[in-house]
Amino acid sequence: MYEKHHVDARNDHQRALVNIQHTYYFIINQMNDAFKKHDITRQQYNVLNILKDQHPKAASVNLIKAKMLDKMSDVSRIVERLRIKGLVIRQSAEKDKRAVDVTITPRGIEFLTTLDPEISRLSDSVSSLTAEETASLNHMLDKIRTRHRARSFAELAGEHKSHPAF
Repeated sequence: MYEKHHVDARNDHQRALVNIQHTYYFIINQMNDAFKKHDITRQQYNVLNILKDQHPKAASVNLIKAKMLDKMSDVSRIVERLRIKGLVIRQSAEKDKRAVDVTITPRGIEFLTTLDPEISRLSDSVSSLTAEETASLNHMLDKIRTRHRARSFAELAGEHKSHPAF
């Protein structure tokens, strides 16, 4: 039935956190395997989707960084690899020649379209959930992230109050 992980957790909250980690790595491994077949990484896929959402407008490297799921990614390196594959175009920004604008190419959009069936197969990992369970899971995961973001913002705002420069 359900796979249980024997976790040395002090309470249900810790067990939930460990379960989220196990699930995260389970899904990440599935994604890595799927993308490997297409000679692309999860981070490259993420950048292409960000650029597709911006299309036909260009996105700055800073905008891409801000929207990346993996905040530790080296966006410049990822963009360069996508450029070499012909999936994106890099050019100096019109307003600030020091900045770089990135645009997805038609080939990049076509490439994403070819990945659609693979991405659909990845969603099979949650297909055993009912519509109600899926909605509940989405709500709970959103709640975890929202609470953390609100706390981080409040802490950041508190730091700024203690600095006269802000």
